[in-house]
Amino acid sequence: MSLPAPRASGFWRRALKLQYASIGLLDPLIRWFWRTFGLGNVLDVEVVGRRTGRPRRVLLGLLRDGNRWFLGHPNGDVAWTRNLEAAGRARLHFRGLPPVEVTAHRLPDGDLRDRAILATSQHPFPGNLVYRLARRHIRAVGAFFVLERLDA
Repeated sequence: MSLPAPRASGFWRRALKLQYASIGLLDPLIRWFWRTFGLGNVLDVEVVGRRTGRPRRVLLGLLRDGNRWFLGHPNGDVAWTRNLEAAGRARLHFRGLPPVEVTAHRLPDGDLRDRAILATSQHPFPGNLVYRLARRHIRAVGAFFVLERLDA
């Protein structure tokens, strides 16, 4: 499947910002649901803060393409992407499993980044639909990382 040409969108920049602000407000409820029942490809990502040096945790969707793992944000850099880039590593907490240590490398434009963007279809609804509709914008501004397990 080919992706549309990249083009930043003011509409999608605002819509995604509003979507993630809503998710932030609902975080305690979403976190409880995730711990109790699981939630698709969602896991708890722990990254050391670039300014404080303290661990920061955020629920994110792990994207998979074959043996590759990706994390990303559709609207460009946010606190967790800046922390991940600065730290270069994270601890992934899968529900009910021991944590996994990974290194993270930002993906430049190209085939591997496009594969990460295509993998956003793995997100639970309605995220998968939103990511599909916003693909032009995501290709233009999204921040994506490839992860490598340290224990593998």
